[in-house]
Amino acid sequence: MAIATINPATGETLKIFEPLTDAEISAKLEFSQQAFEKYRQIPMAQRSQWMNATAEILEREKEKFGKLMTLEMGKPLKGAIAEIEKCALVCRYYAEHAAEFLADVPVTTDANHSFVRYQPLGAILAVMPWNFPFWQVFRFAAPALMAGNVGLLKHASNVPQCALAIEEIFTQAGFPAGVFQTLLVGSDRVVAIVADERVKAATLTGSELAGASLAAAAGKQIKKTVLELGGSDPFIVMPSADLEAAVATAVTARMLNNGQSCIAAKRFIVAEAVADRFEKQLVEKFKVLKVGDPMLPDTDLGPLATPNILQDLDYQVKETVKSGAKVLAGGQPISDRPGNFYPPTILTDIPPGTPGDEEEFFGPVALLFRVTDIDAAIKLANATPFGLGASAWTTDEQERDRFVSELEAGAVFINGMVKSDPRLPFGGVKRSGYGRELSIQGIHEFVNVKTVWVK
Repeated sequence: MAIATINPATGETLKIFEPLTDAEISAKLEFSQQAFEKYRQIPMAQRSQWMNATAEILEREKEKFGKLMTLEMGKPLKGAIAEIEKCALVCRYYAEHAAEFLADVPVTTDANHSFVRYQPLGAILAVMPWNFPFWQVFRFAAPALMAGNVGLLKHASNVPQCALAIEEIFTQAGFPAGVFQTLLVGSDRVVAIVADERVKAATLTGSELAGASLAAAAGKQIKKTVLELGGSDPFIVMPSADLEAAVATAVTARMLNNGQSCIAAKRFIVAEAVADRFEKQLVEKFKVLKVGDPMLPDTDLGPLATPNILQDLDYQVKETVKSGAKVLAGGQPISDRPGNFYPPTILTDIPPGTPGDEEEFFGPVALLFRVTDIDAAIKLANATPFGLGASAWTTDEQERDRFVSELEAGAVFINGMVKSDPRLPFGGVKRSGYGRELSIQGIHEFVNVKTVWVK
């Protein structure tokens, strides 16, 4: 894929970028190493000041950065602005809490004095996706920089202007040159960058295939990685649920970011006793969603990010329907306008072994399943290679406890939509990846947890 800005609402190529040469990459890695040697000595209070300044820039220019996101990957502008606000929130969170999270931890042993100290590793490579082009980066960068590491960003090739803007934000905020750099390179350069001794660890948010490739490359170099990969999150509705709230949340949870979110609700698993009502209300709400120009404030659903994503989603739907699934809404690409538009779609009566039963759908398609009881709901929810998030709706305390204990996911939300929060760790199990971002657990991923023992 070329490194370029291509408006997904029109298909127009707006700007093309030349990837860095080998010599330019090497120079940036050397600059990163030199910056780290100085930056690691900077007091935490100064880092906090720069991180708060970063938040101020984001808040002050949120509409500008929001429009840039919408232009490059097509999310509705209101959602893009909200994403910038969330980036400011994570910056402020770590500016306030990093010193506490990284403070020495005394431990009583046979020594006169023993403790755990957290120290930075060095340059961390972040391979980031296009779907949340600011948030995914900032939830890595805020804790990493506050811990004293320096960042190298290899962003998705369809959001290069977002990638460059993020580097400029950190520079404007006062962070020293070289502390955060964007590398405009294709995915074919990642293995060589990971192998460079100046890169100490790596994190990736993206596809299962990309995650496996990065993990293999880093494993050969004995380097730490954190992976946040795909998801096919269940959204379980039991008879005792507040059905109106569940339906309203289901629409938001599936349509967020034009349906292109790893933690979007994708498989709606509904108890037979309330399935007819849930289905009817969900169809009604899907059919009134407005698809159109993502820059307009009343647009609910914009285009998918690339033509390939549209083609893949269309193929998955058609294959599932060909095998016997029923279409309750949508089901065909929107062809009467340019751009990568796909309508809000609901499939039900999904046969086993079809894409709708086994694969992640990365777009505005809800997969609706009916179950007889909680045992069947949990079994179906766990019948996936993914384990990122899960949402369950019930007012029954015993059911709630079973969902919390038995759902195979990195996050379980009861009577709410799965979302990331700087105060809580975020990550998955199974083929959704490993390691955690955010909270105290996130900042501890890329530090040397050093044992100190003094007699």
